[in-house]
Amino acid sequence: MITIESLTKSYGRFTAVDDVTLTARPGRVTGFLGPNGAGKSTTLRVLTGLTPATSGSTEVCGRRYVDLPNPGLEVGVLLDASAQHAGRTGREILTLAARTMGLSPRRVDEMLDLVSLSEAESARRVRHYSLGMRQRLGLATALLGRPEVLVLDEPANGLDPAGIRWMRDVLRRYADDGATVLLSSHLLHEIEVVADDLVVIGQGRIVAQGTKAELLASAGTVVRGPDLLALRGALAAAGHRTTDVGDGLRVDADPAAVGHVAVTASIHLTELRAADGAGLEEMFLELTAGTQREATPSRGTTTPAGAAA
Repeated sequence: MITIESLTKSYGRFTAVDDVTLTARPGRVTGFLGPNGAGKSTTLRVLTGLTPATSGSTEVCGRRYVDLPNPGLEVGVLLDASAQHAGRTGREILTLAARTMGLSPRRVDEMLDLVSLSEAESARRVRHYSLGMRQRLGLATALLGRPEVLVLDEPANGLDPAGIRWMRDVLRRYADDGATVLLSSHLLHEIEVVADDLVVIGQGRIVAQGTKAELLASAGTVVRGPDLLALRGALAAAGHRTTDVGDGLRVDADPAAVGHVAVTASIHLTELRAADGAGLEEMFLELTAGTQREATPSRGTTTPAGAAA
């Protein structure tokens, strides 16, 4: 389990993370969503002991990360796939990690096989790896010690569609086996497919959190028909708000309520469904619309290290 309580991280007058509280539970994938500069990466860096908190607390498996005697056996971390020794081979990196954790060399071969890095690829120096290969190596390192918690920041970056599907399946199986997975990503569709719980952060503060089902239920219904004008009027008369979605409408009500309005008004529908994926994107944009950090620093100013994302 991961527990973050009232976490704040400031760099001088700039507050990157502002009173963040969240819990990621065993057996579930928790999606950590937010626009660039929202505080996601800073939160994960504090959680994994790379950046000190200004105030608040973070715990993994009931203890601070820095207090874990052999962290790799309890927490698998992948924050930056490019932060690997470019002069070592993939096999060397995994072998050194295995020795540090006190694991058998056989575990290295198991991980290389799991992440589909061939013998020839594992013998190449990391400087010659593509970003996708580095992501696979980073995940292999994170899973090496069979940890009960995974903390991953944008693990699908650089992966092709097949690689993203593979990554999603690995994380889903890992959570189904009882592990805690905290996954930060800007790929909303992938989060929607794999996550059980969602935490949305904007400008350093949590703006929404709950189960995926709870948050998507608030996304409403997508409805289409040949007479949208009449449908919009009937829905407004029933007290429902509508917004345009392509050639249809999104309604702030569940499908049953929308269908009842249409039947009562004798309006023909061609589509009626829960908002689902489109709802997640719209929910994300609506929740973070007022928290986008769009200002560009003027020449001569600096952004605090570690304050991005």
